[in-house]
Amino acid sequence: MRTLYNDEGCQMEHRLSQRIEGELPILVYKRGLPVATGKIQDASSRGVFLATEFTGVRLNQTIQLAFRLPEEQQTHHTLTAHVVRRAEDGLGLDFDGADNDARVISELLTWLHAHVTRDAATPTGAPPCH
Repeated sequence: MRTLYNDEGCQMEHRLSQRIEGELPILVYKRGLPVATGKIQDASSRGVFLATEFTGVRLNQTIQLAFRLPEEQQTHHTLTAHVVRRAEDGLGLDFDGADNDARVISELLTWLHAHVTRDAATPTGAPPCH
């Protein structure tokens, strides 16, 4: 990701795929064992940012994410991701190189897009950029 600024001085991001903001509870698994909970804060076809207090992972480590879409409580989805960023408020995870079902990623993005809130669409404290 590169940070760019437009003519009005508003921050823009250069990404290969569009991020969709949202909130979906997630279970984090490491080596097949549940180790943490969190919430997807935003996602794209290439990865997610997971809001969590969990810090027991290294950069480039592979973890699994398990979730259920609220409308499909009987269906359990899993994704594999690599830790590419650690932050105070969570983890940046990348799907690249992981053996994931593209349909599961698509269903996740579709659900997040359908459930995005007005608050999630406008970052707190951000100047009005057009």
